[in-house]
Amino acid sequence: FDNSAATDTVTVENIPDGWMGLDHGPESCSLFRSALSDCKTIVWNGPMGAFEMEKFANGTNDLAECLAELTQKGATTIVGGGDSVAAVKKRGIEDKLSHISTGGGASLEMLEGKVLPGVAALDQV
Repeated sequence: FDNSAATDTVTVENIPDGWMGLDHGPESCSLFRSALSDCKTIVWNGPMGAFEMEKFANGTNDLAECLAELTQKGATTIVGGGDSVAAVKKRGIEDKLSHISTGGGASLEMLEGKVLPGVAALDQV
C-alpha cells in the first residue's frame, strides 16, 4: 500500500478481497466520539490506521482532536506509545492533552499491574 492507492469507504464486513482496512471512516469516528464523550479518563495506545500516510490518517487525526477537545472539557487523557505520540505531535496538539509517553507497552503493563523491571530496580537502591 502507498499514499496513491485507490480507496473506498465501506463497512468492515464489506472490505473487498485483496483490499486492506488502513483507516476508519466517518461513521466509526462518530461512534468513537460518542463512546468517549462522557469519559473522565481515556488511555489511548496505538494509532487508528496507517497514519504515516496522510490518505489513511483521518481516523487517527479525528481521535487525537477528539481527545484534545475532551481534555479541555476536563477529561484526563493519556496517550502512550511511540506511534500514537508521533501522530499527536504531527497534529501539533501534544500540549492539549493531559499526558503523552512513548512508553506504550510499559504503560499497558503497568496498568495490568505487572512489575516493571526499571521500577523494581529502584526499590533495590
